[in-house]
Amino acid sequence: MPRKNAKKTNSSENDGQEFFAAIAQIEKEKGIPAGYMMEKITQALASAYKRDHEGAGDNIEVKANPETGQVRMFILKDIVETVDNPATEMSLEEARRAIPHAELGDVVRIEVKPKNFGRIAAQTARQVIIQGIREAERGMIYDEFSSKEHEILTGIVTRIDPRSGAANLRISSSSEYTEAFLAPGEQVRGEEIHEGDRLKVYVVEVRRSTRGPQVLISRTHPGLVKRLFELEIPEIYDGTVEVKSIAREAGSRTKIAVWSADENVDPIGACVGPGGQRVNNIVEELHGEKVDIIKYSEDPTAYVAAALSPADVVSVDLLPDGKSCRVLVPDDQLSLAIGKEGQNARLAAKLTGYKIDIKPESDPGELPTVEDAEVEIEEEPEESVDIEE
Repeated sequence: MPRKNAKKTNSSENDGQEFFAAIAQIEKEKGIPAGYMMEKITQALASAYKRDHEGAGDNIEVKANPETGQVRMFILKDIVETVDNPATEMSLEEARRAIPHAELGDVVRIEVKPKNFGRIAAQTARQVIIQGIREAERGMIYDEFSSKEHEILTGIVTRIDPRSGAANLRISSSSEYTEAFLAPGEQVRGEEIHEGDRLKVYVVEVRRSTRGPQVLISRTHPGLVKRLFELEIPEIYDGTVEVKSIAREAGSRTKIAVWSADENVDPIGACVGPGGQRVNNIVEELHGEKVDIIKYSEDPTAYVAAALSPADVVSVDLLPDGKSCRVLVPDDQLSLAIGKEGQNARLAAKLTGYKIDIKPESDPGELPTVEDAEVEIEEEPEESVDIEE
């Protein structure tokens, strides 16, 4: 029995309907606007035509109609006396063959109808859709994570470099997720990290790159402590208690200065919580890192004295430069005020912004001059004390 030839369908129309359907599906699943995708597709079709037609420029027009499922391309040509560029110009004689009333200076719109235009359009659309999805997703990821700068996110460790100890984390925010790199220098010294661990990390910065957004994260940044206090202590979150400054040596000790404009609120008590529960939760999250909560004061002498806690202070004398001070402590409190390897004095200096010269009460010496005043402990802490709101 002879076969009957099936009715040949319009390839261009089918191909057009195919990528319009694909665009609609992408908009539904990915949230990428159809208008954005169509703009990319028309740009790609115009570029494809330019590659094959030397001299063509901005005189290409692509019309896409989702209702009919058609994509049509037109070439705009100026009617001139002498044709210098056939890709953009047409003689008056040639124009009048199609349009009898054409005049010099008019613009003629000519539809391009190659046999394989529908196939080329569909293939180009598919390529652009794939690229467009990548670009749009990168843009959506960048927008989402850049809004989380200076915030805490939870990530899952996906890989640890056995040589450097650097860790890759999969972090998420809302419905978006991306890979982030936790460098060894941003990890807390002595803290063991294993694949599959869930870690709270501080988003330091989000950068654009050719391979997508780059999220810089840290476990050592003082901002991590500030955000943990905000999460744990409602009075800090709602602004009743304000964090004035933080000095941190990650994994070992942090000093945080708090203050409240409400005289009825004890800022230190609010941070400590009933039975120390609030601050204990923060210390647990920091894996045992000690946290000294200091009451901020606009009086520099009171502020410096509090910053040297847990040591008692006899007196604080400010020097004329306004940036240095001499502190007298009881003889039996000297080593406590300085701290192990000078840590307590170093953190107090960073917290307050003052250079501190600590002396025992029995041997105060002469009050230092501006030139002599200096921090007794010169080592720099591992972290900056700058806190961004």
